[in-house]
Amino acid sequence: MKPKVFESLMASDSEFRQLMENLSRRTATHPFLRRYCQLALKERLFSDTLSALGHMHDTLVEAAYPEMIGREIVMVRPTTEAMERFPLDEKAVAYRYAEGAYTRLSGKKISTVDIYTNIVAEASEVWTREFVEDATWNVMETMTEKVGRALGEAETNKILAMYGAIANADLAGGAPIDNGGQALNWSGVVKLHNAVRGENWRPTVLALNEVQLHQLLNDDKFIHAQYLPSEHVDLERGVVGSVLGMKVLASTLVPNGVAYAIDTRVAAVMLLRRDITVEDWEDPRTGEFGVRATTRFGLGVLRSKAVAKMVNISTSL
Repeated sequence: MKPKVFESLMASDSEFRQLMENLSRRTATHPFLRRYCQLALKERLFSDTLSALGHMHDTLVEAAYPEMIGREIVMVRPTTEAMERFPLDEKAVAYRYAEGAYTRLSGKKISTVDIYTNIVAEASEVWTREFVEDATWNVMETMTEKVGRALGEAETNKILAMYGAIANADLAGGAPIDNGGQALNWSGVVKLHNAVRGENWRPTVLALNEVQLHQLLNDDKFIHAQYLPSEHVDLERGVVGSVLGMKVLASTLVPNGVAYAIDTRVAAVMLLRRDITVEDWEDPRTGEFGVRATTRFGLGVLRSKAVAKMVNISTSL
């Protein structure tokens, strides 16, 4: 789902339409929703309550998506099913999420992996009635964006936890690559790439912490033209687009000192049952109110050998 798709979802997704219509009815009693819509109509930004709520939804989406790098390190497939069954290669090792933990599944013993769409990522903010009653439109927008960013981080953390749950022996190469406490450099990137290629997979993504990205930018070999064409490196912006055919994704959510090379075509799957949805909540006893943003999905590793991991990288420049 991309930003500015509220109208399309209202027309094509009956479940989403029902959720938004229920939310619209709540604007009469919920302090945050009431204030948000009152200001939107007062400023003549929107003609009716539902349009204002649609803008809130799109604001959440726009704020969440830059933080959702997790969706770029896993194969994402939309679904309407509560469970989908995937075939498991005889030589593969899979990990299925259930009841708060990942269970290891060997292809030598079973032939399928059941992925349940029962994981919920959520983020919310707490406000008092007095704060909401005095909030301006700009404040309301900022608060909504904050919830969206927090949701993006919450979802990404769950996806990173999935890769972190893979046992060392099940990784590409049969173990994590130990970098000996040294900074990540060109040689380290080659080792990660080689580990996945050695399992006959082709890594599509290099996921690392911002510190490791800047270690690479410090490496003359890494940024030299004979290694990386200039169009893949923007030194002024501190951006590396791709290397060795892998898209480079840097985030502070990836543990500092760890890096992954992943073939996202085959390594794991994210079944997206319900994309970003906004809900209301309140606690009249404490006088606290807010909005909650959620996504519902399933996660599972299908081929652990398509994931290479490097550990013991220096955590400073």
